Amino acid sequence: MLEELQLRIYGDAALPTLIYFPGLHGDWTLVGGFRKHLLGHVRFVEFTYPRTLTWTLEDYAANIEIALAKNGITHGWLLGESFGSQIVWPLVRRGKFQAQGIILAGGFVKHPMRWGARLSEKLCGQIPFSILVQIMLAFTKFARACYCRSLETSIAIDEFAVRRTELDRQAMQHRLHLIAESDPRTVASATKLPVFYLSGGFDPIVPWPCVKYWLQQHCPTLRASQIIFIADHNILGTASAQAARQVLAWINQPPVLRIAA
Repeated sequence: MLEELQLRIYGDAALPTLIYFPGLHGDWTLVGGFRKHLLGHVRFVEFTYPRTLTWTLEDYAANIEIALAKNGITHGWLLGESFGSQIVWPLVRRGKFQAQGIILAGGFVKHPMRWGARLSEKLCGQIPFSILVQIMLAFTKFARACYCRSLETSIAIDEFAVRRTELDRQAMQHRLHLIAESDPRTVASATKLPVFYLSGGFDPIVPWPCVKYWLQQHCPTLRASQIIFIADHNILGTASAQAARQVLAWINQPPVLRIAA
């Protein structure tokens, strides 16, 4: 079982670089459809996190910096999905990687319902693993029925199911703890980088009205936000084509500051 940070790169180095930080599940298995729509337009970099029970958000950021440097990646756009957004903020604060912009996909600054993260952390530790496996299997069947329109997506869904282990459950519980303790509002308020916000319309996990309002009020470099109402929290999976078009439009727009209304 590989328990090291893993990195994959798609696309030519001459293209704009987009670096994907996965959510709570911690891997690249749910981003295949989104990636497919981006190929030929960006160099797409993606991670699978180790199933660590000890890393802090600072450790995540530091190890990702090292992995990027080893692969000659010195600059790029940061795409933080849900939990992944909590790694983006310390990476930006450290200032060692030349970030060109931040895109939050179901991401956030301080979680708008920290009590919910704490409750989820507790429940994640109490649910028997056998029941969790059944929930994951039900999810994969649902995902296959709704989103499996290609062999690539089918393979990714199978990989998602195979990767769910007891250690994986413990790692997700640890990440929920990190979310509950994280408060990067100072970093988000002070950043000079352009910030964009993308969310699904149905997202009870990270309610988008709360996140959007905070960004509008406290993040001076927020340029735009987009809510795709047909999508849920996993917006890069449930609205992969629309999300990809929007992300590309943001990356390719002229570098002129436009504060979101």
